[in-house]
Amino acid sequence: QVQLVESGGDLVQPGDSLRLSCAASGTIFKIYAMAWYRQAPGKQRQMVAGIFLGGSTNYADSVKGRFTISQDNAKNAVYLQMNSLKPDDTAVYYCNAAVESTPLRGPEEYWGQGTQVTVSS
Repeated sequence: QVQLVESGGDLVQPGDSLRLSCAASGTIFKIYAMAWYRQAPGKQRQMVAGIFLGGSTNYADSVKGRFTISQDNAKNAVYLQMNSLKPDDTAVYYCNAAVESTPLRGPEEYWGQGTQVTVSS
């Protein structure tokens, strides 16, 4: 079993920066990908940024140039640096990971419990 724990959510003002962290723990053989999703009230959960085996990344158009995803493989952790935050970035941010717990088992998807980011003046 794998657990994902997010941290770093906060109430900030427009234009501020915030850094989210997510650490994976448990039985981990290989992490194929880690990503951040967000869900605003009344809206569907959407992917914000992802980082894949080998280091490639992708971003939602709405955050390109403002958000940066990074990974610390030694810590099984992923980070989301969010700059120039806007009120539209307000949401619960979830960490997501595709993890293979034991060899040949294949990757399974895991979710964190979410961390609230509120951008308001």
